[in-house]
Amino acid sequence: MAKKNNRVKSTNDIELKDRLVAINRVTKVTKGGRAFSFSAIVVVGNENGIVGWGLGKANEVTAAIAKGVEAAKKNLIRVPVHKGTIPHEQASKFGGSRVILRPASQGSGLKAGGAMRAVLESVGVTDVLAKSKGSSNPHNLVKATFNALDEMRSPMQVAQNRGVSLDVVFNG
Repeated sequence: MAKKNNRVKSTNDIELKDRLVAINRVTKVTKGGRAFSFSAIVVVGNENGIVGWGLGKANEVTAAIAKGVEAAKKNLIRVPVHKGTIPHEQASKFGGSRVILRPASQGSGLKAGGAMRAVLESVGVTDVLAKSKGSSNPHNLVKATFNALDEMRSPMQVAQNRGVSLDVVFNG
């Protein structure tokens, strides 16, 4: 099966909110002493199915965050969100991080922690059961969550790929 393209082409008319997932102080030891710099992983989204992540590095925290936001705007994907939840269960991994996302009934809330919560809030998911196993490294957790969200398919996409109507997808 061919890989679908969920990438968002233009960001001009989209109102994006950014969330700082993690900030890391990096120390480089030089002849003159220690030189500090910062790396920031940032997630941006419109809370309506569009989300992106970026990594920014700079000598100051604010500059690192700004670079992360710019990088995230270049890395947007569209995620099918149906009635505040995801269309189907999805598992993914990146590095040592493994994530499992399950749809939840309305009113269940967002059962996710840390980096996964920031990504899912930015997408606009309000009801989901999420589990992370393995490494809790925020960089790998964000990337694993993005891989899972990028593999999500809406019922319309499934029907189109199979060449059948939506009734057949839901009723088997």
